[in-house]
Amino acid sequence: METVVLSFSGNVAVLELNRPDSLNAMDVQMLNELVEALRQVERSDAQLLLIRGRGRGFSAGGDIKTMLRVEDEEAFHDVMNTIQQLITTLYELPKIVVAAIHGPAAGLGLSFALASDYVIATKDARLAMNFIGIGLVPDGGGHFFLAKRVGEVKAKHLIWEGKTMSAMEAYDLGIVDFIVENEEQIKQKLAEWQAKPLQAMIATKTLYAKTTKDELLHVLQLETDAQQKMRKTKDHREGVQAFLEKRKPNFIGK
Repeated sequence: METVVLSFSGNVAVLELNRPDSLNAMDVQMLNELVEALRQVERSDAQLLLIRGRGRGFSAGGDIKTMLRVEDEEAFHDVMNTIQQLITTLYELPKIVVAAIHGPAAGLGLSFALASDYVIATKDARLAMNFIGIGLVPDGGGHFFLAKRVGEVKAKHLIWEGKTMSAMEAYDLGIVDFIVENEEQIKQKLAEWQAKPLQAMIATKTLYAKTTKDELLHVLQLETDAQQKMRKTKDHREGVQAFLEKRKPNFIGK
């Protein structure tokens, strides 16, 4: 694996996103390697999984170059199926999963983090469900996870605004569970969880996952359908072009 790095220490697995030059934007290779890495974790004796990003941030989201290349229907559905596989695998993983965010966690990167059991953020973290900026709707279960954490109405507002939140703003909303100062405090939190009856915690996680998986799958499919429809709009094309040209988009509602 090239775009992810997986390591083990005792009962802790550490999964690092490893495309630092692109702020760990998720391309097709990374999506596939993440699925494989999670399967390795599932087969391991690890009980805790820490997910983090290398470099200046957690993940800037889906790779825009990949998006531009995925023009035909078959390729689009292949990518969305991989995202669905990734998110459901993480959501059901019989381990306690901790996402440690520093720097940007945006779009699909934020959806991925929210599929974890705990979200930790450093004070420099910046979180955004910012699909609206390119005329799209969230994917990766973003609708599902935001609604679970903040409620449906607030989730809609966050998605429609697409604004970037500070770590403290996200904490106040319940999107982030803990704010830490440094690496040492992350290690302290992991040590606290290691001292707990992890099998009992995992059993509770599994119970909830089994009762809500069908809902998550339904949301993921609805997101795929909506993404497919939005990709054909003038607003989406304008949003992507504005992003590439680093200017404010001129949306027309079509």
